Amino acid sequence: MSEHASVARLEAVRAAIHDATAKAGRPADAVTLVAVSKVFGADAIWPAIAAGQRVFGENRVQEAAGKWPELRQKLLDAQGAAIDLHLIGPLQSNKAREAVALFDRIETVDRDKIAGALADEMAKQNRPLPCLVQVNTGREPQKAGIEPREAAAFVARCREVHGLTIDGFMCIPPIDDAPREHFSLLVRLADETGLPVRSMGMSGDYPIAIAKGATHVRVGSAIFGERPKR
Repeated sequence: MSEHASVARLEAVRAAIHDATAKAGRPADAVTLVAVSKVFGADAIWPAIAAGQRVFGENRVQEAAGKWPELRQKLLDAQGAAIDLHLIGPLQSNKAREAVALFDRIETVDRDKIAGALADEMAKQNRPLPCLVQVNTGREPQKAGIEPREAAAFVARCREVHGLTIDGFMCIPPIDDAPREHFSLLVRLADETGLPVRSMGMSGDYPIAIAKGATHVRVGSAIFGERPKR
């Protein structure tokens, strides 16, 4: 995809978010676009940064480490601005040190081992980060995420035992399910636990997620195009 095409698609997504937010009767700034740049290189990402996008999501710690320090510095040199980088993929405990150093928000806390590893690293680096708990709303055995019925207790443990700052939930609905019920479940869980952040909705369903109350939508292919084969 050309730089012009990617920026045009970014603007189209921004317009769709604005329209969906207005249609839902929500404030204009209620929804944050997380541009999912996984698999794409720095050259493909920079046009979005130049067009004003500041929040990005990456799935893999090692991949992000290979491109984001340079992109951050390039933006800092050009505009004095900062990137807000979210980890939206599963995290292994042996990557906690790198993740805490690189990312600004961890969206995929889903077990005590990860919560403990992150808390230890945040203390060592003096870098407390906001975190989300990933909820497996479809109860899929192959997918990461805490069971919905365990979500509130897990949030309490993350806060009280591990000392993490948990301010929301995220989910990835089953690919073959209508997403609406999964978004409704996540919002209900967030309401019940008093969490303000609801990260839900991707390229194919983010307008539905906004209607249901998403505060963050994670959009990749609708901006950057089809992902290159690994």
